Amino acid sequence: MPDLLAIDNLRAGYGQAVVLPEMTLGLVEGQVLALLGRNGTGKTTLINSIVGVTRRFSGSIRLGGKDITALRPDQRARAGIGWVPQERNIFRSLTVEENMTAVAQPGPWTVDKVYEMFPRLEERRRNFGNQLSGGEQQMLAIGRALTLNPQVLLLDEPTEGLAPIIVEELLAALGKITRAGGICSIVVEQNAQKILGLADRVVILERGAIVHDAPSQALKADPATLERFLGVSGGAAEH
Repeated sequence: MPDLLAIDNLRAGYGQAVVLPEMTLGLVEGQVLALLGRNGTGKTTLINSIVGVTRRFSGSIRLGGKDITALRPDQRARAGIGWVPQERNIFRSLTVEENMTAVAQPGPWTVDKVYEMFPRLEERRRNFGNQLSGGEQQMLAIGRALTLNPQVLLLDEPTEGLAPIIVEELLAALGKITRAGGICSIVVEQNAQKILGLADRVVILERGAIVHDAPSQALKADPATLERFLGVSGGAAEH
């Protein structure tokens, strides 16, 4: 199966600083990739580089076989890059429904389908973004990204600061979303054990480079690798 997202020899960073010296990574449709690593290893920079908000020195990014390297972030979004940043960045002065209809593109993920995935959002459909709890804001950020009908869904620390019951709900939804077809996901997560249950594959970064790339089940069974690269043997990884 050809890669849905293909990053080839990407060198990127901010200003004159290179954070990713030479990143090559591919994802196929239906794949959930957990991106792990200690704080400052380049996880968010990789996500931001796919979105298009870092400085690219060299290399390329292809989405569905099309080169998107030269596209602006808004053009990448329309091309199929769905992004849920750590800050969520929802429109706080718009209602839940307005947040999603403002960016919606034609495709299988409609506002009504998002409501099926997150019934709580339908209950709050007329509430403004600033009236939502942290968990509801995260659901809205994911729902808004889905109504773009992306080919790739990027989530940067989607469960940070949320109650455990909301975390379980979100992770279950993310699994259903990716496996619904036509999409792949990259999830940056601080809790290694939680994300290993959702992901098919794990990539660990150190100094902007991939130091471990394996099926998630293999890493679950390998506490020595978790300890070596993340400083944990079974709990939460640093972010």
